[in-house]
Amino acid sequence: MGKSASGKDNIYSRLAAHKELNLKTLVLYTTRPIRAGEQDGKNYYFVDDAKLEEFRKNGNLIEARAYHTVHGIWTYFTADDGQVDLKESDYLGIGTLESFTKMRNYYGEDAVCPVYIQVEDGERLARALKREREQTNPKYEEMCRRFLADQSDFSEENILAAGIRKRFQNVDLEVCVKEIVNYIKSVQ
Repeated sequence: MGKSASGKDNIYSRLAAHKELNLKTLVLYTTRPIRAGEQDGKNYYFVDDAKLEEFRKNGNLIEARAYHTVHGIWTYFTADDGQVDLKESDYLGIGTLESFTKMRNYYGEDAVCPVYIQVEDGERLARALKREREQTNPKYEEMCRRFLADQSDFSEENILAAGIRKRFQNVDLEVCVKEIVNYIKSVQ
């Protein structure tokens, strides 16, 4: 987890591909539109509000976060959809402090290990702008909204309240991934 444009997707991909860790990927759900380069069922399950309500109605919704964007309400959520069997495998997922806390409450404190990624704000903003420029229809207002929202969502107070003790600085991607791999090995 980490603020937007902290490199979570790149780090996630590298950790998922790391043979020694042998982590299965937990695919989350979202109602937002798919971005260029994303794949349904790989990055997220891209669904509509009806699917979200189906999970809620059936009692399978673990956590959900709704964001009031300049393009409407986008919801990101985790559902107990049969993907996770903690007796069989360890899993890797992407989320926020809020989703981490709810996942930890749902699966148990010993079952969920936080990996918090940090990047200096100026660098993060530059990365976000570069990523948005690569989109067919850049959504700069939404990029700015996310950047500002992350400042409060990932405040120092919220990070500490979530029980995050270790942080990984994503200045050099290779070094950061190596540190995370060693950390995961130490807690597996």
